[in-house]
Amino acid sequence: MDRYLRQITLPQVGNIGQEKLLKSKVLVIGAGGLGCAVLPYLVAAGIGEIGIVDGDRIEESNLHRQVLYASDKVGNSKAKESASILLQNNPHIQIRVFEEYLTQKNAVEIISGYDLIIDATDNFFVRYTINDTCVALDKPFIYGSIYQFQGQVSVFNYKGGPTYRDIFPEKDQKVPNCEEAGVMGTTVGLIGMIQANEAIKIILEIGEVLSGKLLLYDSLRNEQQVFEFSKVEAPQKTEIEPDFEFFSAEEVPEKQMMLLDVREIGEEPEIKLDNFIQIPLSRLEKDLKKLDPKQSILVFCQSGMRARKAAKLLFEKGFQNLSLMSGGAKDLEYLQNHEEDLS
Repeated sequence: MDRYLRQITLPQVGNIGQEKLLKSKVLVIGAGGLGCAVLPYLVAAGIGEIGIVDGDRIEESNLHRQVLYASDKVGNSKAKESASILLQNNPHIQIRVFEEYLTQKNAVEIISGYDLIIDATDNFFVRYTINDTCVALDKPFIYGSIYQFQGQVSVFNYKGGPTYRDIFPEKDQKVPNCEEAGVMGTTVGLIGMIQANEAIKIILEIGEVLSGKLLLYDSLRNEQQVFEFSKVEAPQKTEIEPDFEFFSAEEVPEKQMMLLDVREIGEEPEIKLDNFIQIPLSRLEKDLKKLDPKQSILVFCQSGMRARKAAKLLFEKGFQNLSLMSGGAKDLEYLQNHEEDLS
C-alpha cells in the first residue's frame, strides 16, 4: 500500500477508504480531452477496475489537449493507446477497453458492469443515452462539458437525485463541439480533474457531491459559479425517436449503402468515395427527390449533430433504411487515404 500512502494518511480516506477505491468499478466514456484528464488521476488513486469506451483514433489536432498521446501514435486507437499508457503508471489495476462508440444498442451491456459512469464525450445525443441508461440501471454519472474557455460539471442520478434531463430537457441543443468552437487544453484539464475528484468523493462517501448543482467555471476570468436545480417530478412528455444503427468508417467498404454527406458545400475534408452524394442539411428537404427511399443510406457530417437531424428528417419523410456514421468526415478521409491498406 506504499503507492497510496499519502492519500491513506488523509483521515477522510484511511485504509478503509482505499479498500473502497480498490473495489470500485468506474466507466469513462470518451478518451479525448476530458478522458485524458480524468483517467490518470483515477488510475493513480487506485480505482480497482476502469472501463474506457471510445471508437475514435488519435489525430494530430488532438495532441494540444489530449495529453496522454504522443505524436508517433497518431492514427492509433484512443481506447487502446490510453489503456497501454495508464497501465505503465499503475499495473496493479484492471483496465477494460471498449474500442467502440457508445450507442443505444450497446449502452446497457457496457454500463451495467460498472458502479459509476463518467461522461467525457462532446456529443449531446450520447449524453442522453448515458443519462437514460443510468436512470434505468440506477447508476450515478458525472457530467462534464467544455465551450471554449468555459466548462461545466455536475453529478446526475446520484441517490435518486436530478438527472441530465431535469436541467437539459431538450435534445436539439445547438452548442458547437470543440472542433467547431475551439478549445483551450488547460480548460479541458481543469474540468476533467473536477470530474475525477467528484468520482473519488462519491466512492469514498465524503464531502459535498455536485448532485442537484451545476458548477460553471470560466478560465479566462477565474470565475466560478454554482447553480442549484431540482428533480422534475412531473412526468415529461418525450419525443420518441428512431433508433438508428451506427457504423464506423472501417465498416463502410463492407456495406452496400449510399453515403450521404449533409455538410455544407466547401467544408473540409473533401470526400471522394463510391456511392457518395452531398446534400447539405439546409437543402435536404428540397432535394429529397435525389434520394431513393428504398435504398440503404448512411448519413454523416463533421461531428454527428447535423447527421442525426438529417436522419430524423428523412425518417419522417418515409425513408426506412437509415443509419449514422459513428465518427465523421475525418474518419472517412482517413479511410479514403488508406483504401489500399484496408483492402
